[in-house]
Amino acid sequence: MTEADIPAVHELERRLFPVDAWPLQMFAAELAQADTRRYLVAERAGEIVGYAGLMCIQPIADVQTIAVVPDQEGQGIGSALLTELIRESRLRRAEDVLLEVRADNPRAQQLYRRYGFEQIHVRPRYYRDGVDALIMRLRLGTADSTTTPREADRP
Repeated sequence: MTEADIPAVHELERRLFPVDAWPLQMFAAELAQADTRRYLVAERAGEIVGYAGLMCIQPIADVQTIAVVPDQEGQGIGSALLTELIRESRLRRAEDVLLEVRADNPRAQQLYRRYGFEQIHVRPRYYRDGVDALIMRLRLGTADSTTTPREADRP
């Protein structure tokens, strides 16, 4: 993701997460922290169809956001974005990758479980509309990291 991508990403953010959308300036602030952040976009036919972001402050990497436009879901875009975030976490020598996912989003939960994430906690009423957040973790810095599904190592 570059600064030039921010307006399109923000428009998608508002469309995909109307209740919890990040303000425009938050994307710029995140991109400005390259030493601890990594943001990506996925494009098809020159249009942004997905985006994702990671914050890594050792020993923890945290998936800040990941989104795919609904008409492109199920085509591997979310998997590709997540794969890259996990790869970046390893490059930055994180021991664990954490994320929050809406309790009412089983599709995303299933994706994360395929990559070896496990639910470790619930944050009640975390989202503005009162939905709980499931806290999920992928261990990278343990002997168990060798058992991460092969899918997580795809480019």
